Amino acid sequence: VQLQASGGGTVQAGGPLRLSCVASVRTSGLRSVAWFRQAPGKERDIVAAVWYSGATDYADSVKGRFTISRDNSKNTVYLQMNSLKPEDTAVYYCAADRNIIRSSWRRADQYDYWGQGTLVTVSS
Repeated sequence: VQLQASGGGTVQAGGPLRLSCVASVRTSGLRSVAWFRQAPGKERDIVAAVWYSGATDYADSVKGRFTISRDNSKNTVYLQMNSLKPEDTAVYYCAADRNIIRSSWRRADQYDYWGQGTLVTVSS
């Protein structure tokens, strides 16, 4: 499974940005696709995940501002980010797994497949 993340860039605080993650396989066959982010000098943290059922999970820091969605016809998962803050600045990674259980969704080590990162910079 290969994942290709794109859509990063520089945006002013309060603005929107949409990230895309295109999979080399049918996303309907992936139990979960998630977005993580890593700021300089910090650990890689979960942002959001979307499940094969369509259910979604969000980190508290992005609830109400970010929306994760999947388009199985395009094998693509999106992360719509609104009301961006300078603290959202990070490299964003998409990740996927065929067998992960929901209780482990925050754990980066539970995802077998990773895309390259895409840098998001939010200026104040």
